[in-house]
Amino acid sequence: MRYLHTMIRVGDLDATLDFFSKLGLVETRRFDNEKGRFTLIFLAAPDDVAAVKDMPQSGVESIATVAQGVRPPEVELTYNWDEHEYSGGRNFGHLAYRVKDIYAACQKLMDGGVTINRPPRDGHMAFVRSPDGISVELLQEGEHLAPQEPWASMPNTGSW
Repeated sequence: MRYLHTMIRVGDLDATLDFFSKLGLVETRRFDNEKGRFTLIFLAAPDDVAAVKDMPQSGVESIATVAQGVRPPEVELTYNWDEHEYSGGRNFGHLAYRVKDIYAACQKLMDGGVTINRPPRDGHMAFVRSPDGISVELLQEGEHLAPQEPWASMPNTGSW
């Protein structure tokens, strides 16, 4: 398993970028999604910037995970164009981890009594929640696995 990023939702993108730049974090990549009406901005610590910028940068897929190589951990800022105020901790998004076999990881969690809130129907991504309600994203390392049961037809449970 490899730690990837922490996502937080932001209401004032300029103020947030100013804050994190004062901490020394550097923007490494940005993705605007017109259809979804959001912007993702990834920030890295100064010592990680060179390693992050050397990684492949092709499309949405590389934003969430990189099939080859090791990406240093980053902070992902999610700016929803139509939403600027969050309550009840909704501004904290999720922790993200890359796993070697998403089906095996989810099965192990289920066997341990953990609810799979968003099953890995696509062989790529799943979400679970900690006992305190912290959302955790699991991403398949490398290529997506072929869809398989029971995951392919398993519905979402609760929120993720």
